[in-house]
Amino acid sequence: MAITILPPTPVSTSNTNYATAQSPSLDSDDEMTDLPSHPSTSIVTPGQTITSEPQWMRGHGTFNPPLSQTISAAVAGNVLRTNKLLSVRPIRARYTPEIGDLVVGRIVEVQSKRWKVDLSAPLLASLPLSAINLPGGILRRRTTTDELQIRTFFSEGDLLVAEVQSVHQDGAASLHTRSLKYGKLRNGLFLSVAGMGGGGGVARSRRQVWTVNTSNGGGEVDVVLGVNGFVWIAKHTSGSSAAGSDQVSITRLEESVSEGIYSSQNERIGEATRREIARLSGCIRALVEGRVRVEEGMVMRAYEASVGLEAEGMRDEGEEGGGFLGGERGARVVEMALASIED
Repeated sequence: MAITILPPTPVSTSNTNYATAQSPSLDSDDEMTDLPSHPSTSIVTPGQTITSEPQWMRGHGTFNPPLSQTISAAVAGNVLRTNKLLSVRPIRARYTPEIGDLVVGRIVEVQSKRWKVDLSAPLLASLPLSAINLPGGILRRRTTTDELQIRTFFSEGDLLVAEVQSVHQDGAASLHTRSLKYGKLRNGLFLSVAGMGGGGGVARSRRQVWTVNTSNGGGEVDVVLGVNGFVWIAKHTSGSSAAGSDQVSITRLEESVSEGIYSSQNERIGEATRREIARLSGCIRALVEGRVRVEEGMVMRAYEASVGLEAEGMRDEGEEGGGFLGGERGARVVEMALASIED
């Protein structure tokens, strides 16, 4: 009996074409305006067909189904078009390390010559013992004595700010804290920002660390925006590692690096400073809930809007609820911050 091989049946697709999404694009060809479009707010789901036109190339977040030339979404998110390249920006995604990123992490494991750091990435990052500053600023090779005292520098649960020095082939990052603006974090509040994909999250910007002169007698407060979505807000101290002491020469490193940089003892923080730290934290949460990218300019605009609302006497829940920036109050703070940009 003869065997007949039938040609493959084409996969049925919907008429909706996502190739001309009104999302960020670098293409201005006239030929793309002939294709149907959809609002930029629409979201594609995994397996949904984006386009069946052969002129498009697939990018991140897309795939070609078997026996088909169509491009389908591999993740849930918004379609991005760059010239002939189609990609899907996920709504929620884990952090992907890149060289030069300033990140905030937590020590989760201590090994003989390195620490394992959680960066909210698919793999744990490593911080070698040779990539930190020794107490006293001594420049020498690490010895077995340093390996035995490794927990005196960082231990499990410690928070630190560091820079991505390299990325391995498997995607794991290698960190370093050799600069005086990096190191152990204390005297502050830790905040994890969700939505590192298409939603609100920390955006890569020119400056990720700055000092805020707060109102209401709160003094100076340091803000560290980790590109990985971890945020640190702390009381400013003259010896703070996150203060940005880049102007210290290598000859004075021994004078600047003291035993206190690896201390885990928090200082006393006044009530006014704690209130302003909580206000900054609420502003960042409000920006994330409003799906607005978190960067220095937007945080400062939201903070000024929050102070203005409090000055106007908008306290629906009394004196204690004046600093709450959730719900309608947080939405109004975001609206005022966005309106200040247009002005």
